[in-house]
Amino acid sequence: MAVSTQEEQIQPQEQPTKPTNGSDNERAKYIGPPLPFVPEDLVIQDVLNIDDCDEKLWVPQAEGVWFRPLLFSVSHGYFVNLLRVRKSGILSRHRHTGPVHATVLRGRWHYLEHDWWANEGSHAFEPPGDIHTLEVPDDVSEMVTLFHVTGAYIYVDTEGRTLGVEDVFSKLEKARDHYRKMGFPDSYIEQFVR
Repeated sequence: MAVSTQEEQIQPQEQPTKPTNGSDNERAKYIGPPLPFVPEDLVIQDVLNIDDCDEKLWVPQAEGVWFRPLLFSVSHGYFVNLLRVRKSGILSRHRHTGPVHATVLRGRWHYLEHDWWANEGSHAFEPPGDIHTLEVPDDVSEMVTLFHVTGAYIYVDTEGRTLGVEDVFSKLEKARDHYRKMGFPDSYIEQFVR
């Protein structure tokens, strides 16, 4: 077996070719065929305009707690929503089956099991398997956080016994029921499903 030298193994890299249609590549849009099975983009205007948002868009979750759905990815098992809390105290104790990202838009909150606080403008990453008890302090009249939740919340008692489960499917059903009661057509909720 012959052994090649290092110089023989290094091949010159080909330079990328410029488009042959004479168009300016910086401003030319893609004109090829679309990939199959790619869902539609989803753009929701004014999601950060919390104060002037139609109250019907907020889905009641519990006393003093609402969510506004932004995406239900049933094909990948995650959801994105704004969570609005207008009460203080313990919200829930839960375990995550997947990663969670949280960006605080208004107010602040923390977990009893951790030293850190999620303050307005901060972002928190919560790993799968983390178990914690969410508390909104007494001096916060309204907390709004953008959550991206993969997998499920498993609600537990102080010893970890399961009390309930919430995932993309249960959130979707809760939102669908609410929007139907508010008189929205089914197409309204379906726009968030991917």
